[in-house]
Amino acid sequence: MADDYLVRIGKLIRDARQHRGWTQSQLAEALNTSQSAVNRIERGNQNISLEMIARIGEALDSEIVSLGYAGPMHLRVVGGRRLSGAIDVKTSKNACVALLCASLLNKGRTVLRRVARIEEVYRLLEVLNSIGVRTRWINDGTDLEIVPPAELNMEAIDAEAAVRTRSIIMFLGPLLHRMDRFRLPYAGGCDLGTRTIEPHMIALRRFGLEVAATEGHYHAVVDRQVRPDRPIVLTERGDTVTENALLAAARHDGVTVIRNASSNYMVQDLCFFLEALGVRVEGIGTTTLTVHGMPVIDADVDYSPSEDPVEAMSLLAAAVVTESELTVRRVPIEFLEIELAVLEEMGLDHDRTPEYFADNGRTRLVDLTVRPSKLEAPIDKIHPMPFPGLNIDNVPFFAAIAASAQGQTLIHDWVYDNRAIYLTDLNRLGGRLQLLDPHRVLVEGPTRWRAAEMMCPPALRPAVVVLLAMMAAEGTSVLRNVYVINRGYEDLAERLNSVGAQIDIFRDI
Repeated sequence: MADDYLVRIGKLIRDARQHRGWTQSQLAEALNTSQSAVNRIERGNQNISLEMIARIGEALDSEIVSLGYAGPMHLRVVGGRRLSGAIDVKTSKNACVALLCASLLNKGRTVLRRVARIEEVYRLLEVLNSIGVRTRWINDGTDLEIVPPAELNMEAIDAEAAVRTRSIIMFLGPLLHRMDRFRLPYAGGCDLGTRTIEPHMIALRRFGLEVAATEGHYHAVVDRQVRPDRPIVLTERGDTVTENALLAAARHDGVTVIRNASSNYMVQDLCFFLEALGVRVEGIGTTTLTVHGMPVIDADVDYSPSEDPVEAMSLLAAAVVTESELTVRRVPIEFLEIELAVLEEMGLDHDRTPEYFADNGRTRLVDLTVRPSKLEAPIDKIHPMPFPGLNIDNVPFFAAIAASAQGQTLIHDWVYDNRAIYLTDLNRLGGRLQLLDPHRVLVEGPTRWRAAEMMCPPALRPAVVVLLAMMAAEGTSVLRNVYVINRGYEDLAERLNSVGAQIDIFRDI
């Protein structure tokens, strides 16, 4: 039992150290001990005193390593403040998680630049570490180095971390090339209602993968005799479905044609990364992808994922609802053109710089300056479509924007079973949103926002929308248990504070 506690404490210390971006040597220096001692502590192979636990917690500035339960993180928001200045868009959350899964294809060393430091990434790193993949933050914690083992130990998979992320489903594509049978915990993540994984199965069966779901796991078996002998037509033009098919095709010894493919931003970044590994992909940016697979991928690769268009939309929405003038830099314009066209019709006053390239050399960026505007409700309903339509993840932000506009706006969030329901949480803050059915919300504006204390919705984008409304509301609001926001945004409160917001992070005593 004592040994079990030592292992659990060691894992907490390791996670806190990695979250800080430190190496074992850096922690050892702060503690005035040796790197080997830190290694033994993290492996659960060394007795550790209460005094040492307290010293480690102080060194890492982490409540994770503490004598008591830290409790959930909350935000206290002093609203009614105008934002000003400029803020940079971080790298794409969805691209980063796809690239972490794609690193399993490569026998060589993978370095990903400016990886999003978010909970979703941390959960995937915990899963990768548990099966034998070595990862470490380098260059002052900015970049991530990934080195796979010769053999993965799937029996040791960290199930607790795996069930807290939807991204684990994208292990299926690369793993089917590495082993004949394996199992994965059920995918988790946001509470967005039931979403079947059958489109993934339809695509991956063409590579010989069969999956049975029992007792909380996907049990996968691969038949090496089955090969895609005709184009794969995806039954859903989904992002992760397309990524899984790409990951499977990348190491298929032959040419794979994928039709009805998503051409969204994270799919394009994955294609660019596969090309850096040596895999030829034709049709990037279209709905037909032709992949010239390589049965063995062994390359030392250095890749920079592009910026996140959904975070860019979040920041633009923050400026709109707080009636602020704000410059949002490094916006991937190709993936926000429809949203901006809708906002222009609503009356948004903004301008943009000439285009320039992201660090991957392919994605087009601009800097956008948004100014206070008198908005009118759009004539047509707001509804998502696969790229190049209005992004599915950007729909919730239009709830807050429409609440700031004059007139009625119909929002039709047809993709998810119950995400639209969470948008009515804005009514707690003075909004006038009427839920017509599980997918349609009627928004009446303009809104006189008022402060409130409430629990964070269990879905990422509606949670951020509530935070933005709190920033617009006069007075002090409290948003409780914001883990879901940390899943998808890096240091969001601190970064908004840098342009004039007043958001304090606190925990219950």
